[in-house]
Amino acid sequence: MHVVYSIFIILLHDTMRIIKTIHRAVVSPVDDLITYRAMPTETIDHLDPFLFLNHHGPQVYPPMNQGLPFGPHPHRGFETLTFIFDGDLMHLDSCGVKSIIKAGGIQWMTAGRGIVHAEVSSDEFKKKGGNVELIQLWFNLPARLKMIKSDYIGLQKDEIPAVSLSSNKVRLNVVSGTWNNVKGAVRPQTGIEIVSMELDRKIKYETTIEKERNILLYVVRGNIEVNGRTASRHDLIEFGHNAERIEISALEDSLILFGHGMPYNEPIVAQGPFVMNNIAEIKQAWLDYQAGKMGSWEMNN
Repeated sequence: MHVVYSIFIILLHDTMRIIKTIHRAVVSPVDDLITYRAMPTETIDHLDPFLFLNHHGPQVYPPMNQGLPFGPHPHRGFETLTFIFDGDLMHLDSCGVKSIIKAGGIQWMTAGRGIVHAEVSSDEFKKKGGNVELIQLWFNLPARLKMIKSDYIGLQKDEIPAVSLSSNKVRLNVVSGTWNNVKGAVRPQTGIEIVSMELDRKIKYETTIEKERNILLYVVRGNIEVNGRTASRHDLIEFGHNAERIEISALEDSLILFGHGMPYNEPIVAQGPFVMNNIAEIKQAWLDYQAGKMGSWEMNN
């Protein structure tokens, strides 16, 4: 009987995605903003098509503060997704867009062929101060889409579809893709699917993800067990491609980012604010930015 049980346990784990590595985010402050960078680090460069993950805060800004330090800067060749967990975030760009998103909302920007934008705190937040916690992700664009038109979507918390499971002990905020038969608020240029997920202590969430797709799983708060391994705040989990099943159990109340996408398997050349396929395209991006081809910040802001 013991042998049969052991074989059953082995077969059960064989149906789960293996975990290759659990990467710890590194401290990487931006001016006075507490920041943990989960990717890229010395242990992981990217998880194609996921390129970059910065976790800002949590921290408290005093009244009459200077706000977030992300003044005007250009981008080309990828998309960004910012989760505003606490505080607010004001987006300004060279297309003339101004948007203030508050706690619980998201900002999704397609840099595409080029845009200049700023991500700063609202005047109200700078006056009153308060708590701040944000996460920004960068998603690569395949070569065929790198020069598409720039775009921006800002959504408040109540504009993001929510899914409650297990008597409201699991809560998904569906940003993109389809999760438990609910479609996300954003229709991305590529097939990236992503949610923020809250799990109450001792609750479990299970799903399947096609073997070919790369998974992004980052622990924002709390402690979890995923496919037999434990992970805690600031951990980024890198999976293999042996199976489809993902099983997440909360060891305490937890908040995670969970997403997946097909890898493009294309060359990636990243230099500062630009992500292209070769160095010649990077050089052209700098020239285009300097020539004002990514829009004029002065005229629109």
